[in-house]
Amino acid sequence: MKVLGIVSEARDLNQCIPATQSISKQIKEYSFGELKADKQLSLGRMEVLEARELSQVHTAPVMDHSPPFLATYKSLFGGQQAIDTETEVVECCDLPLIDLSRLNSVLEAAQCKQDIVTAASEWGFFQIVNHGIADGLLARLREEQVKRFRQPFKQKASEKLLDFSDDSYRWGTPTATSLKHLSWSEAYHIPLSSSNKPARSSTIRCVIEELSLGMAQLANQLVDTLAEGLGRDGTYMKENCTRNMCYLRLNRYPPCPIPAQVFGLVPHTDSDFLTILCQDEVIGLQLKKGGRWFTVRPNPNTLVINIGDLFQAWSNGLYKSVEHRVMPNPHLERFSVAYFMCPSNETVIESSAQPAIYRKFNFGEYRQQVQQDVRRTGHKVGLTRFLA
Repeated sequence: MKVLGIVSEARDLNQCIPATQSISKQIKEYSFGELKADKQLSLGRMEVLEARELSQVHTAPVMDHSPPFLATYKSLFGGQQAIDTETEVVECCDLPLIDLSRLNSVLEAAQCKQDIVTAASEWGFFQIVNHGIADGLLARLREEQVKRFRQPFKQKASEKLLDFSDDSYRWGTPTATSLKHLSWSEAYHIPLSSSNKPARSSTIRCVIEELSLGMAQLANQLVDTLAEGLGRDGTYMKENCTRNMCYLRLNRYPPCPIPAQVFGLVPHTDSDFLTILCQDEVIGLQLKKGGRWFTVRPNPNTLVINIGDLFQAWSNGLYKSVEHRVMPNPHLERFSVAYFMCPSNETVIESSAQPAIYRKFNFGEYRQQVQQDVRRTGHKVGLTRFLA
């Protein structure tokens, strides 16, 4: 079976969502490549939206689970232009699809490994089935995730998620100085090192721990295959990216009344070795390939894999850490869960071939440079800071 990479023109959002989705007619004219929304809200509409948002906080506590984006970032909207997506022709694509059960077949294992290497080299993204993570487990986490995000905003902002981390709940972009730096989303960013701490039993904690164990095993399996494609083994990564060094992120992208003005998640690459993503059926994820943006057709029956910056550096540029983003939806909320395979700060990243494209660096140094660039410029610079 060859790796699939089907690209088709998406002139209408209906081409990028399942036909069974009953809301397709309601959102037909909100194609992410050709948004019909005005580039700039009038001050009158801004005031109405802000008043509605504030009234929810004060008069309807059962409905106040979304963060107060408009009220908090009001200064960013006055007189600024929309993000530059309306002039782009965004096509819809199916990511390369890999059936991991083929790795267990004597006849198909070699070709399956080659398909994974090809997808990581050409796309930096691919999707997998028969990955060993039970559908029931993913469904249980989604149920707990939805319940958690349905809590009042003030409660989410003031209470930590169990005992995982004091600052695990995050929303918006505190450092944003313009609309292009603002993400219309909220998340729980969970360091899995805290899963080793004694804690009271709860459904969401048990599900997170069970899922993170499965994700760690899956990540190790993929690392072995990708390292083998470089003529190396994955021992170094597996020894330095133990589960307690990794992160799980629960994401929610609330409906956005101004989808032409902000991102759901700003364009970026992942600062890890490997990311495993479980997303729902709502469209939103886009990736950049060949200088063009593509909308990823969502398939909730697969897991999405993408290469991170550290793997690109370690592979000396063979595997691609691809820029991606999430576009907001004016009517629908979107949920996803991401597992980030990260090493310790002391772990040294060194290119696997010579001449090396990137100089040797450790993960702590890389993270510090990324944070420094974001504070200074508003966006991540990434690997270009570490060219040899």
